[in-house]
Amino acid sequence: MEKFKESIQATFGTLSEGELEYLRSFFHEEDLANKDFFAKEGKTCNRLSLINSGLLRIYSLADGKEITQWISTPGYFVTEISGFFFNQPSRWNIQALGEVSLLTIDKENYIKLTAEFPKWKEIESGFIAKCFAMLEDRVFSHLSLSAEERYKIYFEQNKELFNQVPLQYLASLLGMTPETFSRVRKRLHENA
Repeated sequence: MEKFKESIQATFGTLSEGELEYLRSFFHEEDLANKDFFAKEGKTCNRLSLINSGLLRIYSLADGKEITQWISTPGYFVTEISGFFFNQPSRWNIQALGEVSLLTIDKENYIKLTAEFPKWKEIESGFIAKCFAMLEDRVFSHLSLSAEERYKIYFEQNKELFNQVPLQYLASLLGMTPETFSRVRKRLHENA
C-alpha cells in the first residue's frame, strides 16, 4: 500500500488516507511474465495500471520496423490511451521486458470509480494534463535538439535503463538509428 500511496501522491497530489484506501480498493494485483503483452496493436486496451516493479515497452510496427515510443518504469501509470479512454483499437503494443508487477484497474471499475468518487474527475484531468506535458516535451526535444543532446538528457534522467533495456529500443525511443546511437554513445563516453 505504501508504494501505491507514494505513486498516487506524486502523480495526482495530496489525498487523504481514506481517499487513498478507497482508491486502492478498485485496483487488483497483476503479474506479467517476460514478453507478455499488456496491450496489443489492433485490440482495445481495457485497463490502466500502476507499475510496481519491472519495465514495459510501448512500441509499434511501421514498415516492418519496431518503433519504441516509451519505456514505462516503476511508479508510473501505463495504458493505451486511445483504447482505454476512447474504446478504439490500440495503435501500440505494450510488452513486458522481464517480470512485471502491476496494480490494475479495469475499464468497468474505472467507470464505477468515476461515478462514485467525484474527486476523480479532477484527478483524471491532472493526470491527462501531465501526460500531455510529457508529450509536448518529447515533441520539442525531437524537433529542437540534436541527437547528442537528446541522448545526454535521456541518459541523465534514466541512467539505470541503459543497463536494463536493449540499446536498440533506446535508440528508437530517441529517434535514432542504432548506428547513430552507438556513435553518440561512444563519443560521449570517450569525452567523459
